[in-house]
Amino acid sequence: MLTLLVALPILAFIAILLGAPARQTALGASGINLIIGLGSVFSWKHDIWNLSLTVLEKPALHLGFGYMDAMSLVMVLLSVIVTFAAVHASKAPEGSEKLYYGSSLLIAAGAIGAFVSTDLFFFYAFHEMALIPTFLMIGILGRGDRRGVAWKITIYLGLGSLVLLAGLVWLASLTGTFDLREIKNLAGTIDPGAQKGIAALLIIGFGTLVSLFPLHSWAAPAYASAPAPTAMLHAGVLKKFGLYGMLRVALPLVPEGLQFWLTPLLVLLLGNILWVGLVTLSQKRLDSMLGSSSVMHMGYIFLAIAALIAVPENDLALPAAVMLMFAHGISIALQFALADRIERSTGSLDFADLGGLAKSAPAMAFVFGIGAMASIGLPGLANFAGEVMVFLSAFRDYVPADGFGPVQIACILAIWGVVISAVYMLRAFRKIFQGPAVKSTANAADLTWCDHIPVTLLILSLLAVGCYPNLLLHFFK
Repeated sequence: MLTLLVALPILAFIAILLGAPARQTALGASGINLIIGLGSVFSWKHDIWNLSLTVLEKPALHLGFGYMDAMSLVMVLLSVIVTFAAVHASKAPEGSEKLYYGSSLLIAAGAIGAFVSTDLFFFYAFHEMALIPTFLMIGILGRGDRRGVAWKITIYLGLGSLVLLAGLVWLASLTGTFDLREIKNLAGTIDPGAQKGIAALLIIGFGTLVSLFPLHSWAAPAYASAPAPTAMLHAGVLKKFGLYGMLRVALPLVPEGLQFWLTPLLVLLLGNILWVGLVTLSQKRLDSMLGSSSVMHMGYIFLAIAALIAVPENDLALPAAVMLMFAHGISIALQFALADRIERSTGSLDFADLGGLAKSAPAMAFVFGIGAMASIGLPGLANFAGEVMVFLSAFRDYVPADGFGPVQIACILAIWGVVISAVYMLRAFRKIFQGPAVKSTANAADLTWCDHIPVTLLILSLLAVGCYPNLLLHFFK
């Protein structure tokens, strides 16, 4: 069944190329995937979700799919929800429907394939497959300096992927297998000296893909230039590949190597939260602000990973990281969908050109407010549950008599990021929706009934998990 989740978007893409109606085909494929993904929560441990086909005998390569644990399940749920919302919320430029909707399906297929692959080779390959339509969508259908941005992310992510590949090949050469399940069982056999080198390559490789400071400068311009579905899928789903890889590959296999690099990693994640947070405050466009905000919030998830590196027995850090990955993916997808809708209604995303939009578009103001509150971490929304768990995980098994360790100090500093988030999100809401209406907003169109479908799906996801976090957390028990 997981094969269908990966294959269906690819088959729909092929059908679109052959002349099938692009939007209807993409909606149908993403809708079926949404149903299958949500349905899998009831039987995700059953063998029906596993598949393994031998591709090569030597070296042994297996096209394998499976829910290896709850983390894979949650990432698939995030993927199918955001994919359906991205396809439904966006409208393709006239004459570009095939590229627009077909690329969105390929990004989704690559992300899902990476999250459910049980072979290290295909884990990497599916992510790389998803990057190709990302580059094309930005370079061809993006806004602003789209070609320059497309080249920039090609160079950044290409180099990051090469560094990551070197680390994965080194890892596979030492263990003698690409099977992730087998590699995990051989983790204790890797020499500590080799672990330091592998860990460095994985941190740089995965970190570049996640926009870890200072390898982050590609992300905000890319999201600001990208068409709505690309921004929603990449920021909401595909960027989680690097975090997923740290948890799936790096932590189980090179724990001693990661502990060696723990202090530098803490410094870098604080760069995401504090430095990039201050950069976000200075943004004058909504899309640029959201792009920088997405980079900033990756630091919180890295904080949970750091807590797990410091104390491998920390039973709160992994659920915290996965919870916040899910919450951030949903909330940033909602915000980019609304940014696209605001631009289509007003013709601009510059704060200087906006104001008083709540008068003509009250539904849009209400929904944007929910997205803003989620990003800030308002109780009752999924981001709050994730962030609180991350902060608690940093103090898991903390002994006051021992004083603050590096992780606790980083956590205390990271909490200031919540204040920064509140400032830029509330200021954005005021500049766009409050005050007197201006020319571009006086007669702006509000959300239509069709717009409410993806928006409602994303909001319900935030509310359901925020009000009852055990919807996701019980999978980790």
